Amino acid sequence: MQIWVDADACPSAIKDILFRAAERVQVSLTLVANRLLRVPASPFIRAIQVPHGFDVADNKIAEQVQAKDLVITADIPLAAQVIERGGIALNPRGELYTEDNIRERLGMRNFMEELCGSGTDISGPAAFSKSDCQAFARQLDRYLVKSD
Repeated sequence: MQIWVDADACPSAIKDILFRAAERVQVSLTLVANRLLRVPASPFIRAIQVPHGFDVADNKIAEQVQAKDLVITADIPLAAQVIERGGIALNPRGELYTEDNIRERLGMRNFMEELCGSGTDISGPAAFSKSDCQAFARQLDRYLVKSD
Protein backbone atom coordinates (compact mmCIF):
# COMPACT_ATOMS: atom_id res chain seq x y z
CA MET A 1 0.00 0.00 0.00
CA GLN A 2 1.15 3.48 -0.87
CA ILE A 3 -0.29 6.98 -0.75
CA TRP A 4 0.07 9.19 -3.83
CA VAL A 5 -0.65 12.93 -3.76
CA ASP A 6 -1.59 15.09 -6.74
CA ALA A 7 0.39 17.82 -5.04
CA ASP A 8 0.17 20.80 -7.41
CA ALA A 9 -3.09 22.02 -5.90
CA CYS A 10 -3.12 20.13 -2.60
CA PRO A 11 -3.53 22.48 0.38
CA SER A 12 -0.52 22.63 2.69
CA ALA A 13 -2.71 21.71 5.69
CA ILE A 14 -3.54 18.42 3.96
CA LYS A 15 0.12 17.78 3.16
CA ASP A 16 0.97 18.32 6.84
CA ILE A 17 -1.67 15.76 7.88
CA LEU A 18 -0.26 13.31 5.33
CA PHE A 19 3.32 13.84 6.50
CA ARG A 20 2.35 13.05 10.09
CA ALA A 21 0.28 10.02 9.05
CA ALA A 22 3.09 8.58 6.91
CA GLU A 23 5.48 8.76 9.84
CA ARG A 24 2.93 7.45 12.35
CA VAL A 25 1.93 4.34 10.37
CA GLN A 26 5.14 4.05 8.36
CA VAL A 27 3.46 4.09 4.96
CA SER A 28 5.08 5.26 1.74
CA LEU A 29 3.88 8.74 0.74
CA THR A 30 4.75 10.17 -2.69
CA LEU A 31 3.89 13.70 -3.73
CA VAL A 32 3.84 14.36 -7.48
CA ALA A 33 3.99 17.92 -8.82
CA ASN A 34 5.35 19.94 -11.71
CA ARG A 35 7.32 22.12 -9.30
CA LEU A 36 9.94 21.39 -6.68
CA LEU A 37 8.36 20.48 -3.35
CA ARG A 38 9.92 20.54 0.08
CA VAL A 39 9.12 17.47 2.11
CA PRO A 40 10.33 16.38 5.54
CA ALA A 41 13.39 14.16 5.67
CA SER A 42 11.88 10.71 6.11
CA PRO A 43 12.35 7.23 4.71
CA PHE A 44 8.58 7.19 4.11
CA ILE A 45 8.12 10.50 2.26
CA ARG A 46 9.34 11.51 -1.19
CA ALA A 47 8.49 14.02 -3.89
CA ILE A 48 8.62 13.54 -7.64
CA GLN A 49 8.90 16.56 -9.90
CA VAL A 50 7.45 16.07 -13.38
CA PRO A 51 7.76 18.40 -16.38
CA HIS A 52 5.24 21.21 -16.79
CA GLY A 53 2.31 20.35 -19.00
CA PHE A 54 -1.35 19.47 -19.03
CA ASP A 55 -2.06 16.42 -16.80
CA VAL A 56 1.62 15.38 -16.60
CA ALA A 57 1.44 14.85 -12.80
CA ASP A 58 -1.93 13.11 -13.14
CA ASN A 59 -0.58 10.78 -15.82
CA LYS A 60 2.44 9.91 -13.67
CA ILE A 61 0.19 8.96 -10.77
CA ALA A 62 -2.20 6.99 -13.00
CA GLU A 63 0.73 5.01 -14.41
CA GLN A 64 2.14 4.16 -10.98
CA VAL A 65 -0.95 3.50 -8.85
CA GLN A 66 -1.62 -0.08 -7.79
CA ALA A 67 -4.72 -1.74 -6.39
CA LYS A 68 -5.40 -0.61 -2.81
CA ASP A 69 -3.16 2.48 -3.13
CA LEU A 70 -4.69 5.73 -1.94
CA VAL A 71 -4.55 8.80 -4.19
CA ILE A 72 -5.25 12.27 -2.82
CA THR A 73 -6.67 14.41 -5.63
CA ALA A 74 -9.39 16.90 -6.44
CA ASP A 75 -9.05 15.95 -10.12
CA ILE A 76 -12.12 13.88 -10.98
CA PRO A 77 -10.76 12.31 -14.20
CA LEU A 78 -7.67 11.18 -12.28
CA ALA A 79 -9.90 9.79 -9.52
CA ALA A 80 -11.80 7.80 -12.16
CA GLN A 81 -8.55 6.32 -13.49
CA VAL A 82 -7.45 5.41 -9.97
CA ILE A 83 -10.73 3.63 -9.28
CA GLU A 84 -10.48 1.75 -12.60
CA ARG A 85 -7.07 0.44 -11.48
CA GLY A 86 -8.43 -0.72 -8.12
CA GLY A 87 -7.10 2.18 -6.10
CA ILE A 88 -8.90 4.50 -3.72
CA ALA A 89 -9.31 8.21 -4.43
CA LEU A 90 -9.86 10.82 -1.74
CA ASN A 91 -10.52 14.51 -2.29
CA PRO A 92 -8.58 16.95 -0.04
CA ARG A 93 -11.96 18.07 1.33
CA GLY A 94 -12.63 14.55 2.62
CA GLU A 95 -14.91 13.24 -0.14
CA LEU A 96 -14.19 9.62 -0.99
CA TYR A 97 -14.65 8.83 -4.68
CA THR A 98 -16.09 5.37 -5.29
CA GLU A 99 -17.31 3.21 -8.15
CA ASP A 100 -20.81 4.27 -7.07
CA ASN A 101 -20.29 8.02 -7.33
CA ILE A 102 -17.46 8.64 -9.80
CA ARG A 103 -19.61 8.57 -12.96
CA GLU A 104 -21.96 11.16 -11.46
CA ARG A 105 -19.00 13.35 -10.48
CA LEU A 106 -17.50 13.04 -13.97
CA GLY A 107 -20.83 13.95 -15.56
CA MET A 108 -21.23 17.02 -13.35
CA ARG A 109 -17.64 18.08 -14.00
CA ASN A 110 -18.12 17.79 -17.76
CA PHE A 111 -21.41 19.70 -17.58
CA MET A 112 -19.80 22.53 -15.59
CA GLU A 113 -16.90 22.61 -18.04
CA GLU A 114 -19.36 23.00 -20.92
CA LEU A 115 -21.12 25.84 -19.11
CA CYS A 116 -17.82 27.63 -18.56
CA GLY A 117 -16.87 27.07 -22.20
CA SER A 118 -20.14 28.65 -23.32
CA GLY A 119 -19.39 31.81 -21.34
CA THR A 120 -21.67 31.15 -18.39
CA ASP A 121 -20.26 32.70 -15.23
CA ILE A 122 -19.85 29.97 -12.62
CA SER A 123 -18.43 30.48 -9.19
CA GLY A 124 -15.66 28.15 -8.10
CA PRO A 125 -15.60 25.96 -5.02
CA ALA A 126 -15.88 27.45 -1.57
CA ALA A 127 -12.66 28.39 0.19
CA PHE A 128 -10.88 25.49 1.87
CA SER A 129 -11.97 25.41 5.51
CA LYS A 130 -11.06 23.87 8.84
CA SER A 131 -14.07 21.54 8.55
CA ASP A 132 -12.75 20.35 5.15
CA CYS A 133 -9.44 19.58 6.83
CA GLN A 134 -11.18 17.66 9.61
CA ALA A 135 -13.31 15.69 7.13
CA PHE A 136 -10.15 14.75 5.24
CA ALA A 137 -8.36 13.64 8.42
CA ARG A 138 -11.33 11.43 9.39
CA GLN A 139 -11.43 9.74 5.97
CA LEU A 140 -7.66 9.24 5.96
CA ASP A 141 -7.80 7.64 9.40
CA ARG A 142 -10.57 5.29 8.23
CA TYR A 143 -8.43 4.22 5.27
CA LEU A 144 -5.34 3.69 7.40
CA VAL A 145 -7.24 1.65 10.00
CA LYS A 146 -8.76 -0.56 7.26
CA SER A 147 -5.35 -1.08 5.70
CA ASP A 148 -3.73 -2.44 8.88
